Amino acid sequence: MCIDNYQFAGKKAIVRVDFNVPLNEQGQITDDTRIRGALPTLKKILNDGGSLIIMSHMGKPKGKVSKKYSLSQIVDAVSMALGVKVQFADDCAKAKAQADALRPGEALMLENLRFYPEEEGKPVDIEKEDPRYDEAKKEMKARQKEFAKTLASYADCYVNDAFGTAHRKHASTAVIADYFDDNNKMLGYLMEKEVQAVDNVLKNIRRPFTAVMGGSKVSTKIGIILNLMDKVDNLVLCGGMTYTFMKAQGGKIGASLCEDDKLDMALDILAQAKAKGVNLVLGMDSIVADKFQNDANTKICASDAIEDGWMGMDAGPQSRQDFAKAIEGAKTILWNGPAGVFEMPNFAAGSRAIAEAIADATKAGAYSLIGGGDSVACINQFGLAEQVSYISTGGGALLEAIEGKVLPGVAAIKGE
Repeated sequence: MCIDNYQFAGKKAIVRVDFNVPLNEQGQITDDTRIRGALPTLKKILNDGGSLIIMSHMGKPKGKVSKKYSLSQIVDAVSMALGVKVQFADDCAKAKAQADALRPGEALMLENLRFYPEEEGKPVDIEKEDPRYDEAKKEMKARQKEFAKTLASYADCYVNDAFGTAHRKHASTAVIADYFDDNNKMLGYLMEKEVQAVDNVLKNIRRPFTAVMGGSKVSTKIGIILNLMDKVDNLVLCGGMTYTFMKAQGGKIGASLCEDDKLDMALDILAQAKAKGVNLVLGMDSIVADKFQNDANTKICASDAIEDGWMGMDAGPQSRQDFAKAIEGAKTILWNGPAGVFEMPNFAAGSRAIAEAIADATKAGAYSLIGGGDSVACINQFGLAEQVSYISTGGGALLEAIEGKVLPGVAAIKGE
């Protein structure tokens, strides 16, 4: 079912959103991006004459009630954003009466789902090594189904608009869908946009396709790199992982980041790229520093000839040109992970060069998807967010989708 085709009038809709927003010490929201992202879906239901039940998690309370993670802190902000007074249920599993009392155009927010361990469906207070763990896990899965059934009982239809948690098979993101037929469960607008964005870079590819993978570790990106290897024309590998590749090829990397247990994997990735005809671009020069600080002494040197006591902190000028060249002319672009320690102004030039090249290519007609917390932070920091095609709200979910994994939160709706 598509949200645009559903008749919400007179119906109660329970909507999974991702309102895990950052709060300051006073409990005030410091970034309301996730709330704003869900508004089109929530307003659609209310404007159509439906009743709205909002559910979300916040933080990692590990199945225990915690004032620090109470969604009561954000009810007023959500009310203001929606333009409707949002009621609050202080126990998500005991909200049937409040849900039943909702009238068309009214909204109710449930307390943090993760105050119940059944939401995540993992045994609590028992380690995996414990011989009782398997039995505890089986019992918890049964409890998870009952928890999901309770949540489902509040509404006539279910909408999942929380892409950030779509890679988790939690009660509210996947299991609950079992209690609604295909005509009464659907993706929200934000989820639909996220799924379409992933399809655009993995299935509806316009060539040339350039993927830029950055960040500190090869190990966290291996699955993604291998899945992209059969799809991309150009693969830029940058950031801290550069030095694992340099050392694997016999280079000297000083005190730079390196995963010594991934040297063989780095060589294998290089060999695969060559065999598949992929243009793999590594940063051949670096801005190096004598300490991990913005005010460190710096110099430019070859990425495979870094002296002892010095560490790679950013892509050098030649590397920036090489990255931009791989992006220029591309028609599909994916960026995940920075090219250096961009949080420090003196080491942000590499990431800025990538962001600017992507913005230019997008202006020339490319489809560009930016995903992963650091990449999103980069594009926002450089003021270029409006100059790319799409910025994903899902960190882990996006990475797993790009890796080719099925997302439980999407599969539960689309039956994939």
